[in-house]
Amino acid sequence: MHISEGVLSAPVLLTGAVLTVGGLALGLRNLRSEDVPKASILSAVFFVASLIHVNIGPGSTHLVLNGLIGVIMGVSAFPVIFLGLLLQGLLFNFGGLTTLGVNTFNMAFPAFLFGALLRPAINSPNAAVSSAASYFGGSLPVLASALLVAASLYLTGRQFLLVAVEVILGNLPVVVIEGLVALFCVRFLKKVRPEVLHAPPVGAAAAAAA
Repeated sequence: MHISEGVLSAPVLLTGAVLTVGGLALGLRNLRSEDVPKASILSAVFFVASLIHVNIGPGSTHLVLNGLIGVIMGVSAFPVIFLGLLLQGLLFNFGGLTTLGVNTFNMAFPAFLFGALLRPAINSPNAAVSSAASYFGGSLPVLASALLVAASLYLTGRQFLLVAVEVILGNLPVVVIEGLVALFCVRFLKKVRPEVLHAPPVGAAAAAAA
């Protein structure tokens, strides 16, 4: 899901950077002090999961786990994913620093969006509703991320159309796997630490501080 250096056009890079700065500002503002250890663990899990990847043209496919991060962290998925991507770029040259903004937004925004939409259903006492929402909470963000990566490539130039299609198709198996991983993780968390699945709403930390 990483886009390498030297691929995207300047307008796409700038747009991704601006959107990510906004997401980071909201995410850090919403990050409560008691959530910092949880955010650190999730960032480490994201970092390790993304190390095993298969290259697809200028991008790659691998486990992302952004859906699970979004369910647990809400908008604070932005700094969690940003940190993991930053370390990958610095230590292993995965993705890159100029593409850090685009890569972060492509993974973090779907995580936040679907986490917010599906969290009420995930926390439903109805087992069937919760299971279905948990699966889609893990799978849909990955699919949306693949679509955003494809859009980033296509907006850079129509010569990337074939690569963009390959990125989407190459991530379809990951979509299925991520849904199953999220389903089992949510089931486990609901049994041992259900409070973990209740991410604070946007602005909660700032309101509490005020």
